[in-house]
Amino acid sequence: MEVAAKIAIGFVVGTLIGMTGVGGGVLLLPVLIFGLGVPALRAVGSDALFNFVTKIGSSIVHLRKGTVRGKIVGALAVGSIPGSIAGVSLLVHLREVYGTGVNTFITGLVGVLLIGIPLFLFFQNKIEQHVATHPPTMKSLAGISLIGLIAGILVGMTSVGSGSIIMMLMLLLFSFSPKAMVGTDIVHAVVLTGATSAMHSRLGNVDVSLVAILLIGSIPGGLFGSYLSSRVPVPWLRRILCGILIITGIRMLTGTLHI
Repeated sequence: MEVAAKIAIGFVVGTLIGMTGVGGGVLLLPVLIFGLGVPALRAVGSDALFNFVTKIGSSIVHLRKGTVRGKIVGALAVGSIPGSIAGVSLLVHLREVYGTGVNTFITGLVGVLLIGIPLFLFFQNKIEQHVATHPPTMKSLAGISLIGLIAGILVGMTSVGSGSIIMMLMLLLFSFSPKAMVGTDIVHAVVLTGATSAMHSRLGNVDVSLVAILLIGSIPGGLFGSYLSSRVPVPWLRRILCGILIITGIRMLTGTLHI
């Protein structure tokens, strides 16, 4: 029964990802921590591996379609890989200093992200309407590497934001077409989550069997969600989902602050 429940969770998460485009890290991590009772540090590592595997297929599709900007992927990775190493290393340090208290720290940080990211998603379409397309310059590539560094640190510490945080900062700070950035963002997310999950795996922070069970449900769920996306009012569903995520983030944050 427990295995069936985890497969069902994977299916629901995969369906929501396929329907709304909201990232798997934002959706799955609270479920792992609150729903399945996985310690936050182990949940982060497992979630990173889950995100890595789920994005491989779509990244291959975008590479074949030619919708990936290699220079931007490289510039992001120049910052995000060292950032991820720094983020994971900081968690190791906090675990050595505070022991299981590191889980409280992670939960609070995830709470902040679960409030901030959905708020951005509420206004993403309006932001996208006011951006223009310009080819990247050396100056903008340096800035993109800085974005990668910030995102890498956060992903290393929380597994959240390999796509959403990068897309948010790119849209706010640079004039790249969001449609052209989707494939680029997904391919970079594979690189970042792959590196992050590998580091967490070496530290014993990944529950491989749990991830495998969740994937059994999430892969068909993603296909089902993609099928439903043209048949249900996705904008409204996305708003409701973002509202739930914000409430969850507030709960996580206030819980760590003992309010």
